[in-house]
Amino acid sequence: MVAPPDNDVIWARSLHHSHNGSPGLGGVSVSVRDAEILAVTGPRGSGKTTLLHCLSGRLVPEQGEVWFNSVPVHTMAPRVREQLRRERFGWIGADPELVPELTTWENAALPLLLRGASHRAAKKAATEWLERLDIAALARKRPHALLQAERQRVSVARALCGQPTVLFADEPTATLHRAERSQLLRTLTAAARSHGITVVLATHDAEVAALADRTVPLLDGRRVATVALPGVPADTEGSAACSLSV
Repeated sequence: MVAPPDNDVIWARSLHHSHNGSPGLGGVSVSVRDAEILAVTGPRGSGKTTLLHCLSGRLVPEQGEVWFNSVPVHTMAPRVREQLRRERFGWIGADPELVPELTTWENAALPLLLRGASHRAAKKAATEWLERLDIAALARKRPHALLQAERQRVSVARALCGQPTVLFADEPTATLHRAERSQLLRTLTAAARSHGITVVLATHDAEVAALADRTVPLLDGRRVATVALPGVPADTEGSAACSLSV
């Protein structure tokens, strides 16, 4: 194994992975610089989610290497990978995956509570992020009482509350309308830049990809030079497909 460059917080080489015999990734290599916002782009089924799962330690690739801060993730024991995800990584998916029995602030504070932070400190940190996301008034409500856009904001607050080194966002705005999407993305990108958080963002939306510092296009599980992405959906204002380069 060859250690990655010092300025790459995430570095992966020749990743291969399949799902029930169907190819998911076919030799993808990627690097993510410290405090960078990187968009992994491509149509549905191109391998974006599989790549994020491999980079974040949720999946171990069948072949290839994944490094975080010059430490090999692909050779870690399952419990060590779980600890890495809990302490250093944040995750936002298209589905908020909130704990139904917990209130909004408890869901947001969950990463800190799982690390053993005091109830008071965890609640304070969670409340601050809920305020930034304009949902502090919902702190005592449970997920079933929230709108989809509100639940997704809670998932963003949860990911940021844990003060991650790297935040993985897999189609985080896929279920939101344009106005809600724009507000969530503005908060997410502003928070990442102000706190020096590295973001790996998977999207098939050209408007979302445009917020990134750099793009890595995928098609059929492989890196390509360009990929056509749809513009703003028909129920919102706007637009045509665009082409993005590496």
